[in-house]
Amino acid sequence: MPNQTIDSIQTIFQSRLATLDHLLKTAQTHFSDDDSFLQKRIASDMLPFGTQIAFTCNQPRNFALWSEGKPANNLDPEVTALTQAYEHIAKTQTMLVDISVEDQKLAEITRIDLGDSLYLELSGIDYINEFLMPNFYFHLVTAYDILRMAGVPIGKQDYMMHLAPHVQQD
Repeated sequence: MPNQTIDSIQTIFQSRLATLDHLLKTAQTHFSDDDSFLQKRIASDMLPFGTQIAFTCNQPRNFALWSEGKPANNLDPEVTALTQAYEHIAKTQTMLVDISVEDQKLAEITRIDLGDSLYLELSGIDYINEFLMPNFYFHLVTAYDILRMAGVPIGKQDYMMHLAPHVQQD
């Protein structure tokens, strides 16, 4: 994406984390504060909704850590309580706000360890666009899909709420 800046990336992550928070609140209301919905999944071999929250947060979290020159550090994927889910989102949002790095960081080469002695080396901008963002949206959409499958009354307007300030009427 041309003209990306650290600030624009922060804004995208922040607005979509607000969407995740909104989806979680809507599900909490729908399920009357019974946090067992965190264990819902689309298929038996897929990870549950709570894990999707952690994995969604991992991407902006690791962006913030990368910005500080620190290694990736993923959240505990076992999210079984609403307080834990909300805490993951809030702490990730705080980490994003605290980023203080120049846009030149986007040109730096980054190594991503994949396990089993495998790794990627990408520029910072490719790390964000080719690794973090696709993973971020994958887990955000999966979280949304789990809630839809479970009967939570959400729709596209809930997923695309970041566009609400731009909606106009003739």
